[in-house]
Amino acid sequence: MARRGPKKDFPRTARVGQLIREIVASEIERIDDDRLYPVAITGVDVDNELAKAVVYYDVLHDDDQPTAAEALEGSRHRIQTALGQQSSMRRTPTLHFVLDRSISSAGRIEDILGDLEIPTETPLGTNDDPAVD
Repeated sequence: MARRGPKKDFPRTARVGQLIREIVASEIERIDDDRLYPVAITGVDVDNELAKAVVYYDVLHDDDQPTAAEALEGSRHRIQTALGQQSSMRRTPTLHFVLDRSISSAGRIEDILGDLEIPTETPLGTNDDPAVD
């Protein structure tokens, strides 16, 4: 049987994850809760059965993390409802919010690398060692 529609270059779970990320991010902007202001949705992983979705988020400051986690959990039902209304899925995956440490870890690694004193190399062909010529 011939396949209909445009060719899809990535799996369904990735497409559903992207849709969930967009809907969750826009719904967080609509919620009038100052604790959600510093929250950024960084990614979503959806299981193969589309039953569970792990929503990864980050906050601007580490001090905001506990209150942001509490606000996300408190708003989960509203976000879940918005997901059902704005998507064409028969069943929406259950959302689980997890703090994404990759951005803060990357910043820490960058700070460590910036503190390293790495000797500069001489450009090729300008070596002062006569034995190399």
